[in-house]
Amino acid sequence: MSFSSLLKGSFIALWLFLLSPAWATQPLVIGDFSMGVDEEGIPLGWELKERSGKADFDILRDGDIHALCLRSEDTSFSFQKPLDIDPREFPVISWKWKVTKLPQGGDFRKWGKDDQAAQLFVAFSNANIIVYIWDTTAPRGHVDDAWSPPFISIKAVVLQSGHAQTGRWLTESRNVYEDYRELFEKEPPRIAGIRLQINSQHTETSGESFFADVLFKRQRTAEVRGISNPSSKP
Repeated sequence: MSFSSLLKGSFIALWLFLLSPAWATQPLVIGDFSMGVDEEGIPLGWELKERSGKADFDILRDGDIHALCLRSEDTSFSFQKPLDIDPREFPVISWKWKVTKLPQGGDFRKWGKDDQAAQLFVAFSNANIIVYIWDTTAPRGHVDDAWSPPFISIKAVVLQSGHAQTGRWLTESRNVYEDYRELFEKEPPRIAGIRLQINSQHTETSGESFFADVLFKRQRTAEVRGISNPSSKP
């Protein structure tokens, strides 16, 4: 076989791979927490933001799951990652989380008690944000405005509430494209970042949570869940 024929064959094979259904459904891996850490112990590609007190966190393995563990003792901190994703192309976000300790009395609806063990923020390029939370008190399925600084709008969606599911891994899957359209009543711009957060400074208590396998996926019928059709599974 000539060199030109080999190149031609390789080129055709590459295009067949790129156009194959398997490649087209590959997710964007945002955080599997098995890629190592920097010299300060921070997961590669992520940035630590300490808002109140000192962050307490670990990268660990829980069974076969590589996880980010967040612990809060009257503190508030987060890990965030810049992104540039078209929500029309990758509308579905999925992740695993587990809460082992909830801030006592936490309730995002009340300014003085706005503490949650687990929060996942999806930030858009126009300063609108959706946050999916595991709240101590606010009921599952509750949707409301969350406190935000000037010129930023945050919509909170309670995916889990209370102790019923604590201590076990849950997999969440949300159609952020549809959630945005329903919450903000317009088409979403590009996704600009993601944040994983814990806080307990308002209630002066403590909390602990774990995050793993954060992905953006192309739309598949079984995974399309929005505000009107919430779902989570163990």
